[in-house]
Amino acid sequence: MTTTITSTIKHQPKGQFEAIAKKILGSKYELSLVFVGPTRAQKLNQDTRGKSYVPNVLSFELTSTAGEIFICVDAAKKEAAAFDLSVAGYIEYLCIHGCLHLKSLDHGDEMDTLESKYKKMFSIT
Repeated sequence: MTTTITSTIKHQPKGQFEAIAKKILGSKYELSLVFVGPTRAQKLNQDTRGKSYVPNVLSFELTSTAGEIFICVDAAKKEAAAFDLSVAGYIEYLCIHGCLHLKSLDHGDEMDTLESKYKKMFSIT
């Protein structure tokens, strides 16, 4: 597994991102995880999905074994309490969520069940 973590914001979050990605995506997957600010997140959302809001996470499958995840840290900071998670925990949760999208899962019961499983597995609070 190759996980490249970069940031376009001043402070790059720390977390279990590589372990999460490896567990969900497998050892042969190549993941680029990028932490971005709201301006970049909104532009990506507009350019790729035609949506004008600032998203918390965007996932893009490049091939069957490679993908990108963009996490907007400012959005995560605003939303964490609503999910009863710390900011750091919510950012890890967004990584889980993004990885599951890269596995072709859509929002719904199956995704919710797997998110809960991985939150517990990685002791995300």
